[in-house]
Amino acid sequence: MTRLIQSLSEISRQYDALFVDLWGCVHDGVKAIPSAVTALQTYRKTGGTVVLVTNSPQPRTNVEKQLEKFGVPTDAWDTITTSGDSARAAMFEGAVGQKVWFIGQPHDQGFFTPLKVVTDPVDITQVPLDQAEGIICCGPEDPHADPAVYRPQFLLAKQMGLKLLCANPDIVVDRGESREWCAGALAKLYTEMGGESLYFGKPHPPIYDLARRRLAELGREVGNARILAIGDGIHTDISGAMGEDIDSLFITGGLAAAETKTTDQPEPDALQAYLDRAETAPTFAIGFLR
Repeated sequence: MTRLIQSLSEISRQYDALFVDLWGCVHDGVKAIPSAVTALQTYRKTGGTVVLVTNSPQPRTNVEKQLEKFGVPTDAWDTITTSGDSARAAMFEGAVGQKVWFIGQPHDQGFFTPLKVVTDPVDITQVPLDQAEGIICCGPEDPHADPAVYRPQFLLAKQMGLKLLCANPDIVVDRGESREWCAGALAKLYTEMGGESLYFGKPHPPIYDLARRRLAELGREVGNARILAIGDGIHTDISGAMGEDIDSLFITGGLAAAETKTTDQPEPDALQAYLDRAETAPTFAIGFLR
């Protein structure tokens, strides 16, 4: 049974490390969420370690710059793990070939920056679809357009037998008051059309493996029982935590605010109905991280 709590401090002493989602939890895509920042700062002052685990397709250095822009201070976190870094490693190891068709926006080109952790990277070249050996998807070119606009290209790609590497498994995110499609929506469509999509972010294991390596880089060896995952994505953050056998705190005021009738806190019956439909059971729930 999911336990509804009022603040992170109620349970934080049970955990040595937090795996914290960013979008919808720490910031809203435009600015930092003050209560979340304060909660993480307080947790770190007690000796806890905060690993920001995000399905951003960007390298972690780019995410650091984004956090600064949004007003998230550096004393609210210790290290960052991105699905982009996990997927980039796979790309440079040749997961979808050397010649790739890229789907994304100009600011996503950082995805092709070499990674030091790959010792013998393949030489990646961006080419038109009809010349490609695989697809790299960081998100739609227009995040507000229906993903179905890619059906003609995906039909050709499927016929060519191309694999699609998805740099961000999220289906949607909310940027302030505006909802945007993510790479996960395109990968889902491609899979439904009979293509093969490869995932590296939450809820899939590679990003959690990278998060644990980030902890190890800090000199922290933390067992599963002492890690708490925090996020607003029921099928990414919470399902991923359950798959990794770690506890989770579901932020109901993010993507599921309407379904859970969250103002300050979720309406208990609406929350339970939502969790029943999702067939998911987070350890804890709260309206907003605080």
